[in-house]
Amino acid sequence: MIYWAPLLHFYQPPTQSHRALAKICEESYRPLVKVFKDHPESRVTINMCGVLTEMLADHGFGDVLAGLMELGRSSQIEFVESAKFHAILPLIPGSEAKRQIELNKKTNLSFFKESYKPRGFFLPEMCYSDAVGSIVRSMGYEWVIVSGIANQGKWPMDYAPSFKLGSGSMKVFFRDDIISNMISFKNIDAAGFASRIKELAEGKQDAYIITAMDAETFGHHIHGWENIFLGKLYGIIKDSEEIKAVKISDLLERFPAVKVKPPRPSSWSTSNEEIMAGNYYPLWNTPHNTVHRLQWEHMNICLEIFREAEDKNDNKKSAQFFNTARENLDMALHSCQFWWANKGRMWSENLINKGLILQEEAVFNAYLAVANSGCRDSEKKKCYRKVIAARYIAGKIRDEILS
Repeated sequence: MIYWAPLLHFYQPPTQSHRALAKICEESYRPLVKVFKDHPESRVTINMCGVLTEMLADHGFGDVLAGLMELGRSSQIEFVESAKFHAILPLIPGSEAKRQIELNKKTNLSFFKESYKPRGFFLPEMCYSDAVGSIVRSMGYEWVIVSGIANQGKWPMDYAPSFKLGSGSMKVFFRDDIISNMISFKNIDAAGFASRIKELAEGKQDAYIITAMDAETFGHHIHGWENIFLGKLYGIIKDSEEIKAVKISDLLERFPAVKVKPPRPSSWSTSNEEIMAGNYYPLWNTPHNTVHRLQWEHMNICLEIFREAEDKNDNKKSAQFFNTARENLDMALHSCQFWWANKGRMWSENLINKGLILQEEAVFNAYLAVANSGCRDSEKKKCYRKVIAARYIAGKIRDEILS
């Protein structure tokens, strides 16, 4: 028997418009829920970033959340944990990474109730580092999913890899990048996929394969793909004695744990050449990208000013500004502003600028928290000089965009 464990990643940035969200719901999210309900034999692992959970509720698309909660109750789906605002966790301070995870759990628990029982963890963009792995493990999650490019040994199909992490260990599952991308780019159909994975498992009594991709692939990026591929595939394997759909956590009960080398730092968009060059997260922080460099310079100053505000807000007015800064900083860490700053590949002036505005709002309010606190004037002046530096860098980013 070959066990197929699909994962779908649901996410929209905090800057997404109502119109775009409505279109994606109509084309992808609602049809996906329908496919799963129409196929009770279907099993799928789902990552729902908390920012999207809140947006769906706030914009009147609660039926999607209700549908997913119902599927969770019937054990057709399992949820995994993640970062609420889809921050690239290895690129931000550990305290902020932990906060993003805690916010995600709190948000999703409030909407999905008892259906939300994550055992595993989805790293935004599958950006892995040992430091982040240690945070995830310390927060009680059993396994993490990473890109196949991160694997350092024999390809696992009949065991659950476990690797040493600090004083303990962590389970890891590897996404089959080749087949996942074939599905994502419509380079394989349902029948072809079924045949392909049977071939991969040939000679093994039991084996598994994990595919993972954006949920929006189905219906939004590729119109009708939720029925043409997923629906048809679930129909093909419904009574099959060779292929069975499962949730990723089910694999822990079906396959023995085997010690392996730890995953390499990487993302699901990183090439082997980039890993060898130490450029682990190229679409979000690559050395030769001027905009990336400036974005992270601005973000680091933003974090510095915020930390000062965190230490100094000592009265009601100061605390109000600090709380606004905290809310803006949480959102400002989202990944899309960096992803869209890759000229010649993915480039959006407006989405870069929208991310920058969130950072600026965090700087603005964090400084006001300091300015209205009881700290010395010299400390306020020192903090304001950082505000001026941030303003200068923000101008440089916009110059790059406009040029």
